[in-house]
Amino acid sequence: MLVGTTIWASNLDTIGITLLRSVTNLDGSGIRVGQAEAGTPTATNWEVNPAAVGLPMSDFTYYRSTTTNAFPNSLGGESGHADGVGNLYYGFPAGVATNVSHVDDYEANYFFGTVVPLQIAINNRIVNQSFVSSGNTNQQKTADSQYDNYAARYNTLFSTSIGDGGTVEAPSTSYNGIGVAAYGTPASGVGPTPDNGRAKPDLTAPADATSDSAPLVSGAVALIFEAGLRGDGGGDTNSAVDIRTVKALLLNGAVKPSDWSHPGVSPLDPRYGAGILNVFNSYKQLAGGKHGFIDSNSVASGSSHPPTSATGNESSPSGWDFNTNTSSSLPALDGVRHYFFNLTNGQPNAQFTGTATLVWNRQLNHSSINQLDLYLYNAASSNLVAFSSNAVDNVKHVFATQLPPGRYDLQVLKSAGNSITDSETFALAFEFFALTLTATESGSNVLVTWPIYPDAFRLESTASLAAPISWSSVNVTPIITNNLNLVVLSAASGNQFFRLIRP
Repeated sequence: MLVGTTIWASNLDTIGITLLRSVTNLDGSGIRVGQAEAGTPTATNWEVNPAAVGLPMSDFTYYRSTTTNAFPNSLGGESGHADGVGNLYYGFPAGVATNVSHVDDYEANYFFGTVVPLQIAINNRIVNQSFVSSGNTNQQKTADSQYDNYAARYNTLFSTSIGDGGTVEAPSTSYNGIGVAAYGTPASGVGPTPDNGRAKPDLTAPADATSDSAPLVSGAVALIFEAGLRGDGGGDTNSAVDIRTVKALLLNGAVKPSDWSHPGVSPLDPRYGAGILNVFNSYKQLAGGKHGFIDSNSVASGSSHPPTSATGNESSPSGWDFNTNTSSSLPALDGVRHYFFNLTNGQPNAQFTGTATLVWNRQLNHSSINQLDLYLYNAASSNLVAFSSNAVDNVKHVFATQLPPGRYDLQVLKSAGNSITDSETFALAFEFFALTLTATESGSNVLVTWPIYPDAFRLESTASLAAPISWSSVNVTPIITNNLNLVVLSAASGNQFFRLIRP
């Protein structure tokens, strides 16, 4: 039991929950969540036992053609799998969202085969699905269409395990949902999607199986919904809790593993998606506020689209937007929205990291999507720094490191080609940062500080910078003070040089 508890706590550290709880009181309050469960070990055992997740019976409703608010009941029996998922998702006291207002527990066959295809309205902003539906490509495409229509109609976000082997499987393959992989296990499925090679998974979370990684993401979704509804992202709460915004924030706050990459024109890694979930980073980007584009223009379809002569800049290097972009078919014009950033921290040799995620929906009752793309330009030279462009993905993602100080133009382009409608609504999340690491002497100690945001950096030290350099981890838990991580070390240790690294 102790080992399991330790691993659980470690996962909450990894995905940013521990740090988030130290700076805000988000716990899922006011959010009604859904959980769809397949029967294990028999078809009739699919239900969460409220006592097993530390919540009262009054917090649960069970759905399998008919409905009941009682447990035990005649609709099914307790599932250890469902209990485990629930504990990670909203269980008290060790889950991600420990104070959700209500849990709707659905039998998976009923949910997958009736609720979603018939578009039956439910009251859940987020539904966790720790199951897969094996089938051929045509069946996958049918499921994707049904889920995408549901998400677009009701603003419901589906967080779904991609499966524990082989390729990603429905319903994690839907355009408008979040497909979740498990970090740290080779059994997790690998993208892209079988139908047209779209980037899936979207995110990964630490777990031994994708059944356990998906509820970590689902709990994080509940927290971002709560934060958006209570105004932590500003006054436009409707935009803040649109599923496109929530998805963009979660993907953009993810931490890249050291071997993260994206093959060809795919925006995401086929193993990790955008990276490892870190809800603290996502929350801080939400709290950075909504920032509209600085300038917009149109160019002949397929033509170059360098930075414009606009002089304004975004007021924050971290934040989000929820907006529209418009192209034209006659004449064929691409629409471009420009977000300008002036990156400086007073140090001429500083190097910045920039990440941005663009999300839009496959629209209701459409088989294809509008094409939107994401570009990052150096505004002074008009040189292209990074881009994410293809015709199949409704997620675009750029990740650029070692950016020198200067002015940059982040562009959202709507192509006149591959267009089903002239106008498309999108969400954009962005973050640009250069961390400052400070080491000062205080008596017999060395005080090392760096900002708490962005999260997931590890402190290392060495005694000398002469080759070969041997870095070692500083295994001291930082103290959080004035939005800084503070580590107090003995000056007698001999290590005089420090660095921050991510996984």
